[in-house]
Order: sequence, then structure tokens, then C-alpha cells
Amino acid sequence: MIEVHDIREWRGHSVVDSRDHKIGSLESVYVDTRTDQPSFATVTVGLPTRHRLVFVPLVGAAVGPGYLRVAYEKQTVKDAPSIGTDGELPASDEESVFSHYSLSYQPGSGGERRLARR
Repeated sequence: MIEVHDIREWRGHSVVDSRDHKIGSLESVYVDTRTDQPSFATVTVGLPTRHRLVFVPLVGAAVGPGYLRVAYEKQTVKDAPSIGTDGELPASDEESVFSHYSLSYQPGSGGERRLARR
């Protein structure tokens, strides 16, 4: 398991897929509000003048020298729901992030968010 305090140190490092194809750069980590464990990361992708942040699950992720390897293919990640580099994921869009990766989604019992940025 990747510890939150460790992965935050990797901000700006390369994010690669399972075949070592570079996807982008690590921007931030989102934890599951139920467990406070790292759940998703946002990755900066796109052209220099049109950057956006895509979400990728951290399940099966591993860190290496200067990179974070995720368990998903580059194109799958690039096609994931995204936000602007200065944006925030609306609570109403959380389910689409989980659905993109065929992960089950259930908000908190009071309807609270499932993901929180750290």
C-alpha cells in the first residue's frame, strides 16, 4: 500500500502505465473519505497550453525511482474524466470517475463525498 505522506513527495514526477509509457505528471492524491487511504491520483496531461487533470486509481500502483506506475493503460487514463488544472472535482461527478474504471461507487450514508484531495 502507498502511504499518503510518501506519495505526496512524488508530486511532479512522471506517471507511467504498466508498459512504462509516460502518461503525464503526478499532480495530487485523493483519499477515500471512509478509510483515509490513497484512492486516486490526478495526472497532468495535454499540450502545454491546454493542460488538464485526469483521475486514475491507485489500486495496484507502485513507485519507482522518479515515477509512479499505475495499473491502467495510457489511453484508458487519458480518456478518464478530467478537470481543469485549477478546478475541483464536483461531488456530483465522482461516480463517473469510478465508473470509467469499472469500480463500484457508493457515497457516504449522508451523501457526503467519497474522495478528498490531500
